[in-house]
Amino acid sequence: MSSKNLTANTQMGILKPVQNVFEAIVDPEKMSGYFISSGSGRLEAGQTIHWIWEDYGVEHDIKVQKVEKDKLVSFNWTASGIETLVELSLESKGKNQTLIKVKETEWPLDEKGVERCLGQTQGWVNMLCCLKAYVEYDINLRVGGLIK
Repeated sequence: MSSKNLTANTQMGILKPVQNVFEAIVDPEKMSGYFISSGSGRLEAGQTIHWIWEDYGVEHDIKVQKVEKDKLVSFNWTASGIETLVELSLESKGKNQTLIKVKETEWPLDEKGVERCLGQTQGWVNMLCCLKAYVEYDINLRVGGLIK
């Protein structure tokens, strides 16, 4: 992070093998069990994927930058109002333990940037909690999470 930009960082342990967690991130059918309502395709480097969150009335295209099996997925998107880079990194911590880290960059170091960074951090923590519940227990916490 440069002194003029903000970065969101969060992480969580998931008690499943890294292969299971990776598949839950790149497979749109599995992602719909905890994060998106639907996606136009599997995450593969160089692809532009369309994600829909029906409960929020939001759609975004993501531009997949890198996919390293069981290690990393990165993409650009504009979910916070400006284009940012998201990196989801995975690390096996044993047979049935995975550490997932989420990093999103770069917002300007101003009031709007702080607001965007904090909002995205909150969103990523929610996503990780939902991912954990889905992968470990097959529970979809996303459905019903937004009450208007």
